[in-house]
Amino acid sequence: MALEAVRSSSTVGLTSAIAARLLVEAGPNELGVKSARPAWRLLLAQFNSPVIWLLLVACVVSALVGEIIDAAAIGTIVIVNGLVGFFQEYRAEKAVLALRAMTAPRARVIRDGRTQVIAAAAVVPGDLLALEAGDVVAADARLLEANVLTAMEAALTGESTPVTKTAKPGDPAAPLAQRSDHVFAGTHIGTGTGLAEIIATGMRTELGRIAEMLTAATDEATPLQARLAVLSRRLMLICLGIVVAVTILGWRQGLTGLDLLLPAISLAVAAVPEGLPAIVTIALAVGMQRMAARHALLRRLTAVETLGCATVICTDKTGTLTTGVMAVREIWGQDHQRVLDTAAACSDAELSADEQGGVGDPTEVAIIVAAAQRDIRRDAIEAERPRVSVYPFDADRKCMSIYRTDGLLYAKGAVEAISARSTTIPDGTEEAASDMAARGLRVLAIAMGRADSEADLELVGLLGIADPPRTEAIDAIALAQAAGIRTVMITGDHKLTAHAIAQEMGILKPGQSADDIVHARATPEDKLRIVREWKSRGEIVAMTGDGVNDAPALREAHIGIAMGQTGTEVTRGAADIVLADDNYATIVAAVEEGRGIFENIRKSTAYLVAGNMAELAVVFVGAALGFPTILLPIHLLWINLVTDGLPALALVTDRGNSSLMTRPPRSASEQILGRPEWRRILLAAAIQTVCVMGVFLWARDARNLEEARNLAFSVLVFGELLRAFSARDPDRPFWEVGLFSNMKLVLIVVVSLLAQLAIHHMPTTQEVFRIGPLSLADCALSLGVGAVPLLILELEKLARRRANAR
Repeated sequence: MALEAVRSSSTVGLTSAIAARLLVEAGPNELGVKSARPAWRLLLAQFNSPVIWLLLVACVVSALVGEIIDAAAIGTIVIVNGLVGFFQEYRAEKAVLALRAMTAPRARVIRDGRTQVIAAAAVVPGDLLALEAGDVVAADARLLEANVLTAMEAALTGESTPVTKTAKPGDPAAPLAQRSDHVFAGTHIGTGTGLAEIIATGMRTELGRIAEMLTAATDEATPLQARLAVLSRRLMLICLGIVVAVTILGWRQGLTGLDLLLPAISLAVAAVPEGLPAIVTIALAVGMQRMAARHALLRRLTAVETLGCATVICTDKTGTLTTGVMAVREIWGQDHQRVLDTAAACSDAELSADEQGGVGDPTEVAIIVAAAQRDIRRDAIEAERPRVSVYPFDADRKCMSIYRTDGLLYAKGAVEAISARSTTIPDGTEEAASDMAARGLRVLAIAMGRADSEADLELVGLLGIADPPRTEAIDAIALAQAAGIRTVMITGDHKLTAHAIAQEMGILKPGQSADDIVHARATPEDKLRIVREWKSRGEIVAMTGDGVNDAPALREAHIGIAMGQTGTEVTRGAADIVLADDNYATIVAAVEEGRGIFENIRKSTAYLVAGNMAELAVVFVGAALGFPTILLPIHLLWINLVTDGLPALALVTDRGNSSLMTRPPRSASEQILGRPEWRRILLAAAIQTVCVMGVFLWARDARNLEEARNLAFSVLVFGELLRAFSARDPDRPFWEVGLFSNMKLVLIVVVSLLAQLAIHHMPTTQEVFRIGPLSLADCALSLGVGAVPLLILELEKLARRRANAR
């Protein structure tokens, strides 16, 4: 049914019968909810990784050839890692549900000629809404009557000041923040009363459009997930290639059955870094704990690493860069005390007990707080100079005034309105007002009269009011710029206000074009478009905000950051990171933590892969030379999980290097293992292989195969454990990094060394690992040869440093 056909009378409203029919046609005034991903799908998603697939293949093959212990160990790794990821990431999709919670549960409407209170879900297009201060607007509506009516629309439009509403028809094509003849679902009535005709309900409201954008926003793989996928595919190809080569080699040497399959299985186990999923999960979990201690709550494990490679931070202004509270920032006039006294005497707001805020119109709260700081208090004014008459503000007069018992009239309002009513205006008033406005301040003229009339006034001064920037945010923006991160302001505020704040924050430099850096009067669609444009340029985009209008862009960005205190539940639900202290500086701390996490994952991965390459080389060379299998699958699994995996877990807990925030952001295409890492991996693997093969060949000729295998196994284990100290820094030797600066690593290496010795001397483990005891001399030999890779790698660092210094 067309709205025109049911348009209600401003006194009667709709009939109950028509309202019931419209409710069937239009549906309930509710926001549609997109079904959350079932828990079972979230659990299955944890296994959608090439590394996990590789482990599963190794598990199945091991089971098929009777290596049950190997299969059980690998299967346990896969299951535990999947469960950890599931419980860390399990969260309901609350964003749209929170949007629903924002809507008014009840509404006052006029139906059948009388005012009724009904469920907000039951209002329909054509209903008449009766509005008063404190109401949450139930649906989008066009105003028919407005009496000193203001609305708080910051959460929807980003406009930080109360919006004056009028029944005078406006431009229907105007931006949302400028539609003064409309009120919108989910916003709050600040002052006054009004009557409005509902024009849209449910998903057809502006709030509903945001809900649609929120559910349509895309989730993409994070840079870390993409890099891990590339690394996993490369390792899979290496594994497949070498397994095929060894199988063909064994077949040409006449091997069959288990003798042919055992070296191939050993290689498959050796090639797969079983500890990789665990070290990534632990690295991110450690980052999550560290960020929680610094007031940043991560809702998704990979979020902090993604922020570490951010190149652009798109930030909302109100409540993010600014305090979100209006304040008097500038006073102009000969007597500041008189200006504030006059302004406070023309205010209705109430001061809070701590005198840091108040109740009432935010502009008036700013005035009485500034007055209290100069020992001027409105309650004292009311006691000493009671009111005689009040002339409330309205949109036509653009001013208000209060006449008091001292015979004076106190007035405030727009500069042009007060100037028109004043006979005494100080020189320079117009220039001062223009200068304030040009710097983004809301300018109020303050005046005084000597009769109960808004005529023949004396303009005593001007107040410049604005939402002030957070001081810590200014420092944080400078740190981000030093780290090569571009800050982009996106706000629903006026262009002048946005540019002024951007210049004050250091986002916009003098003479710099605001294009692509400052976006004013931005709608939710604009914010979404801006984020997508930066993403299309290959940038890694973070988006911060606190309002409902920020939620779709937060969801679309690579990483969304919500304010925990001032942010709406909708925004927090759409975000990856929630700042518990609403401190922009915490974002920069998160960037630093994210960069440190990536470096830790990189060095731990390089450490693991170097060990895997050494194992591959030992098995491949042995097979190529026709030797019996040097290292059994169980040996390699023990090395990968215990003597490689545990030190790798300690490596990811290292604190970040102090130079992290002086480097430019990493390229989104930069791989976890680049050329420098592969050079160090191959060098370490080559040294380790030479040491193990040397000991094996010597012991095989001097002793027997069993003792040769014992020594080869132990040399490889000891070498991997000691090499962990070299892996902590690619350029500095371990004594410069500090041997005891990571006590977890020291403890793990010592315990793992003792565990390696123990399995050689316990009957059960001797049987499982098919090894024998080591004499004291063999232990010393294994430890001595195992230390060779560490010493050579550290000497190489010193030689490289000396060569670079020339």
